[in-house]
Amino acid sequence: MKKKIKIGVLISGGGSNLQAIIDGCEKNEIDGQICFVGSDNSDAKGLKRAQKHKIPIFVVDYHSIFRNYHQNISNASIPLDFDLEEIIKKQNLFSSQTPRDKIRQFFEIRAIGENRLLKEMLPYSFDLLVLAGFMRILSPYFIDRINIDHAKPRIMNIHPALLPAFPGADGYGETFRYGCKVGGCTVHFVDYGEDTGPIIAQKSFEIFPDETLDDIRKKGLEIEWQLYPKCIRLFAENRLEIIQNVDSIKSGRKKARTIVKILPKN
Repeated sequence: MKKKIKIGVLISGGGSNLQAIIDGCEKNEIDGQICFVGSDNSDAKGLKRAQKHKIPIFVVDYHSIFRNYHQNISNASIPLDFDLEEIIKKQNLFSSQTPRDKIRQFFEIRAIGENRLLKEMLPYSFDLLVLAGFMRILSPYFIDRINIDHAKPRIMNIHPALLPAFPGADGYGETFRYGCKVGGCTVHFVDYGEDTGPIIAQKSFEIFPDETLDDIRKKGLEIEWQLYPKCIRLFAENRLEIIQNVDSIKSGRKKARTIVKILPKN
């Protein structure tokens, strides 16, 4: 019998995508088992969903981390293995024009929180980390400690827009305010930017003139609950292959980009 993959999940809120993944595992639609659910928010309702299914939970309180850092920056508990210069070389969140002190504080705070996440996750041997509404940007400090083999990324995220359009926290809101006639969601692997990682799959829906933002969000969530478990199933079946594709651009230069190829089922 094929061994089920171990899935870790990070959430910040209600956990409706978490529930879709739990259901997929329990119905054997996903050849996997959730081994923990972590959150940055002790009030996240998704934690109760996990407890209902007897899944171990933990909380790393990011609010207190932010508060403590700014109250005493000089004595902040920065992880000993944090290397700011290495992080700056890898990150794709800030431009070279951004003040260095702003960059430093951003990544120091995240390293503190991420170090605590990593310690909480340490007891669990997991194959895939799923972000199911986890509202924190992950830094290279964290990503590199999960993605040991960069040819086999194992942090997956779902985004409420058809990337590369509308990255960031409010994808459905941006889609609505821009007046788009089509909306959708994207499942992708996480890289060093904000919602810039290799796209695994997307699913779209039509937006009608009389629909509200709430209508769009409702439609979006319903397709998220279908698409996310499907992509996790593909990972569990070892059907996601990372390919470095080289695209030519008008200037004559070549630009490498990472794409995900979905392999046929054996």
